[in-house]
Amino acid sequence: MGRRCWPRRALAAACLGAALLLLGAAPRALSPAFENSLGSGWLGGKRRSPLQMLYDLDQGPRSALAEVHRQRRDLLRRACSRHTRRQRLLGPEDLRHVLVDDAHGLLYCYVPKVACTNWKRVLLALSGRARGDPLAIPAHEAHAPGRLPSLADFSPAEINRRLRAYLAVLFVREPFERLASAYRNKFARPYSAAFQQRYGTRIVRRLRPRAHPDALARGHDVRFAEFLAYLLDPRTRREEPFNEHWERAHALCHPCRLRYDVVGKFETLAEDAAFVLGLVGASGLRFPAPPPRAKGAAARDLAERLFRDISPFYQRRLFDLYRMDFLLFNYSAPSYLRLH
Repeated sequence: MGRRCWPRRALAAACLGAALLLLGAAPRALSPAFENSLGSGWLGGKRRSPLQMLYDLDQGPRSALAEVHRQRRDLLRRACSRHTRRQRLLGPEDLRHVLVDDAHGLLYCYVPKVACTNWKRVLLALSGRARGDPLAIPAHEAHAPGRLPSLADFSPAEINRRLRAYLAVLFVREPFERLASAYRNKFARPYSAAFQQRYGTRIVRRLRPRAHPDALARGHDVRFAEFLAYLLDPRTRREEPFNEHWERAHALCHPCRLRYDVVGKFETLAEDAAFVLGLVGASGLRFPAPPPRAKGAAARDLAERLFRDISPFYQRRLFDLYRMDFLLFNYSAPSYLRLH
């Protein structure tokens, strides 16, 4: 009985894989038929869909910001064509980071350490589950499982429909500044005790000979060099996938398989967030104020300071590990690295 059922299961799995492989592959250009089904009927005919709004911006005289986003889309597409060859099938878990707002026709792929807490707050405010100032929503509520649906919660047909019809948005950050921020937030601050217990003890046990019993028990004093050695250790990814806080953005959001209409950047967060909210018809909703420029400079200084004591050999290996994020999202190698 079990053997007779196996081909059916294999066929079902293959069909699911094929369906997911095709996700996002269909052209996103809006034909008149597509416009009639989506644009005029969107929200009872009150306004055009966000995707149609973006299409309209591209057809007419573009604002400087609209032109920036067109260039980012084109650059991403060219980089994917140039630097990716064979791509594996996407499964439901690959879509877990893509959050869905059906009311506004929005897909948002969140990348930790790229203002994702505030974006989740904004999505909750947009959905009507939490009204008023997004900052009034506590961070733990924004991150609570089940508060926001993800693309992985839907059937392949429903996934494909949303990918064709909704505005897809991704926000990224200079990879090494994001990595330095993750280290500081998760390992260098005392309020991350649970995180340090889970990952810090593992790092100390593996990489620190004759570690103090307190460090083995708490994992509270992980050094940056130890953190990087842990990332580069082949055993780390053999044991389990990277934690989302240091997983590469392209591995979380699959920008060469899923078509993103807006590629926002942490470095231009205020302008890019306002652009997205304007497209979804929520210009009156204020995105929480991004860090001032002084804090942005401090983030760069932190990354430079942390990497200063890392050998050129390990700098090169780490750059190779995050190379695709640099290439796909048009980030230059930081000037402080010694790669040659």
